[in-house]
Amino acid sequence: MLRLEDLTLFVRAAALNSFSDTAREAGLQPAQVSTAIKRLEQNLNIRLFARSTRSLRLTPEGEAWLPYAMQVLQTLEAGYEQIQPPSDEVRGTLQIAVPSDLGRHLLLDVFQQFRRTHPALSLKLLFSDRITDVFKDPVDVAFRYGNNEDASYIALPVAPENRRVLVASPAYLQRYGEPQTLADLAKHNALTFVLRGRVHNTWSFSLHGKPHQVAVKGSMMSDDAEVIHRLAVKGEGITYKSWLDVSEDVQQGRLKLLLPQYEGDSIPLNLICPHRKQLSTTVRLLQEAVRARCENAMRTLPAVER
Repeated sequence: MLRLEDLTLFVRAAALNSFSDTAREAGLQPAQVSTAIKRLEQNLNIRLFARSTRSLRLTPEGEAWLPYAMQVLQTLEAGYEQIQPPSDEVRGTLQIAVPSDLGRHLLLDVFQQFRRTHPALSLKLLFSDRITDVFKDPVDVAFRYGNNEDASYIALPVAPENRRVLVASPAYLQRYGEPQTLADLAKHNALTFVLRGRVHNTWSFSLHGKPHQVAVKGSMMSDDAEVIHRLAVKGEGITYKSWLDVSEDVQQGRLKLLLPQYEGDSIPLNLICPHRKQLSTTVRLLQEAVRARCENAMRTLPAVER
């Protein structure tokens, strides 16, 4: 007979590719996870994982069975929610993935106030610039920049008009001068973001509907967007950031908006979740709270003539 706990550990081990990480997440010992997987394999009479001292991966049989295991767990969870007495109280634990800079500079206060408003709710905040897989990673929802091009998940708009902007600190501009054209950026130190090993050193803009691109170079780059933000505030160079990330620093004078006549790349902010059935009252209330905060920030973004 299959054990629900074994099934859950199998799904998490498949997502994390590690018995040790699965054990740590579940508060167990790695040997306990290994025993659970072996028990499951014996019950199914198949081998689910190919194991070695350095790697763990699903076998073809494991890959074929994984979606059915996930469906079983989702069905059980849906059934549990169905039989619970109706309640307007927001409770439980909500795991939220957020881009690091956005989370720390704009949304942390929103999350704090949201939890105070709903004292029976716990929030697990995961601040990272890694793109979260809402189907595999241990999150309920994720806030994500970019257009929704994947129809396999649900995307709720939070800040559809958000875009990138050029900024630098007053101290940097005093030392090196303020660029007057996009071509001037070649003379400046660009603070660039690294994602999945790729350096984002080509910045795109439009002016009166005509696209422009400029290649930039600089002495500092990072795979952490907040680090780039901090370096800009400290006067290390010019950077190309989401308006939501830097809006407060621009309003407080710590950063200055550059070449505002150029329209930066559109990067709408969405709330992502795997399935429509996961759009609980809690998730919708959170979306409303974050959207209200973002709308306030967007009101301060100067309009661009198109």
